[in-house]
Amino acid sequence: MNSNRQSDWLGHPRGLFLLCGTELWERFSFYAMRAILVLYLTDKTINGGLGWTTQDALNLYGIYTGLVYLTPVLGGWLADNFLGQRRSIIIGGALMAIGQFTLALPNSVIDPFELQAFYVGLGFLIVGNGLFKPNISTMVGQLYGEGDNRRDGAFTIFYMGINLGSLLAGIIAGTASIHYGWKAGFLCAGIGMLLSLVVQLLFANRLLGAIGVEPAAVKQRRQSGSTEKQPLTKIERDRLKVIVVMSLFVIIFWAGFEQAGGLMNIYSQDYTNRMLGSFEVPAAWFQSLNPMFIIIMAPLLAVFWRRLGASEPGSPIKFAMAMGFLSLGFVCMVGAALQQGGDMSVKASMWWLVGAYFFHTLGELCLSPIGLSLITKLAPLRLMSVMMGTWFCANAVANYVAGFVGSHVGDAGPLAIFSGIAITSAVAGLMLILCSNKLVSWMHGAEGSQQIDETLTEKPAVIA
Repeated sequence: MNSNRQSDWLGHPRGLFLLCGTELWERFSFYAMRAILVLYLTDKTINGGLGWTTQDALNLYGIYTGLVYLTPVLGGWLADNFLGQRRSIIIGGALMAIGQFTLALPNSVIDPFELQAFYVGLGFLIVGNGLFKPNISTMVGQLYGEGDNRRDGAFTIFYMGINLGSLLAGIIAGTASIHYGWKAGFLCAGIGMLLSLVVQLLFANRLLGAIGVEPAAVKQRRQSGSTEKQPLTKIERDRLKVIVVMSLFVIIFWAGFEQAGGLMNIYSQDYTNRMLGSFEVPAAWFQSLNPMFIIIMAPLLAVFWRRLGASEPGSPIKFAMAMGFLSLGFVCMVGAALQQGGDMSVKASMWWLVGAYFFHTLGELCLSPIGLSLITKLAPLRLMSVMMGTWFCANAVANYVAGFVGSHVGDAGPLAIFSGIAITSAVAGLMLILCSNKLVSWMHGAEGSQQIDETLTEKPAVIA
């Protein structure tokens, strides 16, 4: 809930920019480590890698990313019931810093236990991420009261911070690793995590006030005057239905979007004409298009949502727009495949890829920050961090589906895969439009479009 003590900056509480800075450096830490993890595992040179096979490295990477998306459920539960969001992100951030510095320990210090130290470092990162990730996002939502139409724009700004951290991570950690070895890259990640902690510790009390201090379940019981756990009301149950339904569409979106790191990455490397005059654009550079487009367009979209005021579309329509943009992106990839004419020796124009990443980024901005915002609007206070963690679990499912779909490109061919995703996402968008009115009714005015039926708040419903 927005406090009267909160002063605004650029139309938003100053606490938003504190949380944005905290998340920027945490995401810098996360993506810096992620950018070099597989390269470190598979490096067989004197640069200090572990010399694993590609298959073993990718298997570990899959396990690691899966746990990173699953542990926020536990971290959210601990924050809601015992720690509070502020304490959780401090503890989580400290654990992640320990993990990064453990990975950065020189081999001369940890020999002959280099592998064991590596696993310990990953363990600290997984547990710390579980405490940090759901709670920093939840606190952004608590800066705004119910029905405040600035919330979606706030999460878009917050999301820009995430991607700025991602963009800096690859450049800084990658450069450090090339010149000074892999351990230097992990050291950069650890320093980034420390910066995140310092920003939060120095400014949180002044800019956030009491937000995130008291565990949500404890606060709920105090406000209700009861020491017993309260059953969900009719309104709360309806709002949770919206989260469940929207999560299904999130899985569809990310399953298509995550082809960027797999199938589309391979396509850019092997089947795209990347020549600009006499210069060949490195395939890896295409991965920077997404964060670059986000940094450019996120503030514009945040202003756009706010300028619409009462005409701003609801979350279901924004999600439908995201599905439409995802479909348009894969229409571009269909164009690339058609340009090849079924001859895989022919290379398609790189501008098809640029167009695909542009539309995918627009879709991401209509879905990911809006989804984070949606959880803070709909989840009951005592379950907010848990539901945020559950929302991230949809990413874990989507990543598995993305890998499964992409792995069949050899059987079906790129044209069938790209057109299939384009059609599926377009159909999903139409389905969202058709059921949007029902979803909005289940929100009971959480987005300021309806008056809440007061009779529903008086009679709790028994949890099914």
